[in-house]
Amino acid sequence: MRRTVLISGASRGIGRAMAERLLAEGHQLSLGVRDPSSLRGTALDHPEVMLQTYSAEDPAAAETWVQRSIERFGSFDSVIHCAGVFSRIPLLFEAGQEPEIQQLWDVNVMGPWWLSRAAWPQLAAHGAGRIVVLVSMSGKRSKGRLAGYTASKFALMGLCQTMRNEGWEQGIRVSAICPSWVNTDMAAAVNAMPKEAMSQPGDIAALTAQLLELPNSCVPFELAVSCNLET
Repeated sequence: MRRTVLISGASRGIGRAMAERLLAEGHQLSLGVRDPSSLRGTALDHPEVMLQTYSAEDPAAAETWVQRSIERFGSFDSVIHCAGVFSRIPLLFEAGQEPEIQQLWDVNVMGPWWLSRAAWPQLAAHGAGRIVVLVSMSGKRSKGRLAGYTASKFALMGLCQTMRNEGWEQGIRVSAICPSWVNTDMAAAVNAMPKEAMSQPGDIAALTAQLLELPNSCVPFELAVSCNLET
């Protein structure tokens, strides 16, 4: 099935790999990125790809992106949430760090919430709509002291579960992808394992492409993808 897919956070990392993979497989794409000019002259500067300025913190940006995607393609049937921010904010944060905590909530939780809400009528009308959310293993368990990031990802996982409940009878299927370390800019400072031992963006993209091909009766809700042993 050829799909028309909205992807947030597609300018780099996992989102970029997903966009390139899905384009190569023949899907139409609408990419929401902070700076569309960063993709000019790349493989994603393509007739089957729409580039739209998008900031996950801005609810109006979600509505605008959805409307312009409908104007360009007529309709769409899938949304992939890859936009996200990382933070090392601990439990005992310092005075003045509150805006960083708020940004985690705005981008990692409210961003997918606003965009899914705006896209919902299109997804429901299709009968086999898809929502894929890049969550994290940090949305399943807490390791270390990343209180702010972990709290935002636990909240995102809860949102995914509720979206699945809400959309089930309308044929909307939700999948939460939960990787541990992936070889992206976010993991650049990680020295606990070599980069080649981490999950690779292209492999996460391959899993996502397969999710979009599966029938409603066979779509997994949660994919835990860990490059290290989880105990």
